[in-house]
Amino acid sequence: MNGQDNLRRIIIATVISFIFFFAYDYFVLQPQMEAASKTEKISNKAPVKVKRESENTSVSKNEKSFEAKTVAVIEAKNYEIKIDSLGRISSYILKQNKFNTDGKHLELISPKLPKPLEVRFKNENLNKKAFSIPVEVSAKKIVLNGEKKELVITQNLKELVLKKIITFYPSGRYDVKVELSKPADYFISQGYRPAAAIDQLTIHGVVIKKSDDTLEIIEDGDAEPETINNAIVVAGFDRYYTTLLFSKKPVKAVVVPDDEKNPVTFIESTDNISLIGYIGPKYVDTLRSIDPGLVDVVQYGVGTFFARNLFLVLDYLYKISGNWGVAIILLVVLVRLVLFPLTFKGMVSMYKLKELAPKMKEIQERYKKDPQKLQMHMMKLYKEHGANPLGGCLPLLLQIPIFYGIYKLLLYSIELKGAHFLWIKDLSEMDPYFILPVLMGVSMYIHQKLTPTNFQDPMQEKIFKFLPVIFTVMMATFPAGLVLYWTVNNILSILQQWIINKFMESKKALTKVKK
Repeated sequence: MNGQDNLRRIIIATVISFIFFFAYDYFVLQPQMEAASKTEKISNKAPVKVKRESENTSVSKNEKSFEAKTVAVIEAKNYEIKIDSLGRISSYILKQNKFNTDGKHLELISPKLPKPLEVRFKNENLNKKAFSIPVEVSAKKIVLNGEKKELVITQNLKELVLKKIITFYPSGRYDVKVELSKPADYFISQGYRPAAAIDQLTIHGVVIKKSDDTLEIIEDGDAEPETINNAIVVAGFDRYYTTLLFSKKPVKAVVVPDDEKNPVTFIESTDNISLIGYIGPKYVDTLRSIDPGLVDVVQYGVGTFFARNLFLVLDYLYKISGNWGVAIILLVVLVRLVLFPLTFKGMVSMYKLKELAPKMKEIQERYKKDPQKLQMHMMKLYKEHGANPLGGCLPLLLQIPIFYGIYKLLLYSIELKGAHFLWIKDLSEMDPYFILPVLMGVSMYIHQKLTPTNFQDPMQEKIFKFLPVIFTVMMATFPAGLVLYWTVNNILSILQQWIINKFMESKKALTKVKK
């Protein structure tokens, strides 16, 4: 097997890997949005227990049916919050139309328990009262008008008084102080993770950040009972949204699996506690404005580190250009500039290999019965003419993690949801008119025509000829931003290949004149 065969095999393997990965990821794991459950009342269920090494602790659900009603409403420009008669956030509606589903504003609070700011006591008698005695609120309606405002929720449980002092911010952040008239073991939750964007392409569950900056990500279906003593962030999340609690001091987080082994999380305390909460889209800038450590709530699944850093570059380009589509184009240009030295060498090597094709064929015929001499003379030929049979492969391999990172950040980045570019209304969705996939296929075909090749296997040549058609069909339903990236990358590759071809032809002509 000679170097040219190695090159073709590696490129074919790379392309097949591309096709397999994206076809499997998109078509086998097709998103299956979960239908929202019916709004449920607080039901009569047995305690859910979390066993620890030293003791058994029960995070008890209510044991008496209670019809919780809305007692306070908080209105902001971008959201509406409802507080129910048990002092919990029972509803959080996003008012921006771009988040709408079926023509209605999006509800982020899952019908499943627990609700955000739900408090459960370890003492069962006290817990029964917490789920049966209605709260009193300092105001029935609060309108923020761009400023933070405070709401005091008081629940007199006879044995003690539970008070929640909540400061709401226009961004979706809220600060909460939990005050007890006397110490008691209790649990407070950030709420069940949002169920607005659940599919099988993306991860969803709970992320817990510890005081040493390490993360524990518990995906739905994988939860086991556990206690984490040094937690600072407890966040439930789906593809685009989160509901979280953040503490500047380490707290004790308790993880309880529900019937489907999805993680349900609480913060455990015995006395007064101050927490920072947030409910809403996982905007990186919003989370960073609350605390830089909250950026870790944005998870991209496999390849999170790479995708996150790629997003930071893309976000910077967006802030310069003011358009996500333009930012993607600038990112392609930036990547091409970084890879230019390698790409240039690779393209030159491919051109030289094409020019050497007759000599290579002659050597192959002469030494076809002696593989060692064949390899020796082929390597000598490459060395004499400065050709590298693998030179065209490295730039392609380096593009794979970048392309995968773009794919991941387009899946998870709420910033690109509803982002416009020319005729495309949402770069996170497919091109409704299939213009970009067609342009991608055409540009891929043109690039193939310009790229020097030396196929000796008819089957390999046929595979390469059909690749533009295969990729056009495959990419037709992918996010438009991803297809835009690849299309622009193809166009720049065409330009670069054309320049190199002209350069090499001029150099060849000049050499002939000198001779």
